[in-house]
Amino acid sequence: MMCLWAFWGTAEAFHEGWYYRSLWANLRLTSVQYLRPSLLLLFPALLAVRWPRLALPVFLTLAIAAAIYYRRGAGVMLIALPLTLLGALFQFGRPEPRRWAARILFILPAVTVVCTGIVPGYRAVTRWDDGNYGARLVEGNGVRLIWAPVGPGWGERHLSWDQAAKTCEHLSADGHAITAAPIGIWRLPTVDEAVRSMVRRGRNAGGTWDWVRRRAEYRNLPEKESPLWRRYSQVIYWWTGTEDGRGSAYRITYNGYVDSFDKQGWGDYWTFRCVCSPERFEGKFGN
Repeated sequence: MMCLWAFWGTAEAFHEGWYYRSLWANLRLTSVQYLRPSLLLLFPALLAVRWPRLALPVFLTLAIAAAIYYRRGAGVMLIALPLTLLGALFQFGRPEPRRWAARILFILPAVTVVCTGIVPGYRAVTRWDDGNYGARLVEGNGVRLIWAPVGPGWGERHLSWDQAAKTCEHLSADGHAITAAPIGIWRLPTVDEAVRSMVRRGRNAGGTWDWVRRRAEYRNLPEKESPLWRRYSQVIYWWTGTEDGRGSAYRITYNGYVDSFDKQGWGDYWTFRCVCSPERFEGKFGN
């Protein structure tokens, strides 16, 4: 179970974390937020190896606490039930020799972290960010759009799909202010436009959107890089302007993955960036 959470934590750490400029801040976030479940299991596991009779009450207590805290099916299925099962297994056997059992509790999760994190970790630390957060002209792969500069049309605060669409409608021609009345210059990108605009190392990633399978495919896997994304930002999801039935819309991740979600959305990792046609843009490019 420690390996399972080490796998999940490492993958998530490099997917939605690793956005600080400081290496130590990134490592602290990884250990405290993402590897915490695996690390918290270490002490009761060592306790159970040393005193097997305590395994069932210790793990059962943790299982009850997890079920109360999460109160959801996933929390019960992925945490509470496995903990209960682990405690019960100690009643039928003992890990021997104990010294090696204790060592394995350190070794296997560490190996899991290294094996899981080597590829996404490399991609995370080599992300390219040119520091230009002004309006950007992004063209290629059949799309030519101006992407809004940092400000009301490209912020850090989460908004619902309706709020994001309304913000774009009220965005000034230069992309730096919100107007009292809607002017309709800016909008949310369609899911097809967003997929086709994704980049890797400053080059178009060759994305295509399959309406039949509702899936994006790429020649090169996109990354959290300029000119579309900010490497040192917590945001990893953007709204697109494409609705998916009643009450839901498509969102896109920096790595190009697309899924449909309730229009209300949630979380600090999720916002939007407005686009407009180059002919209607009245601002300047740059920082």
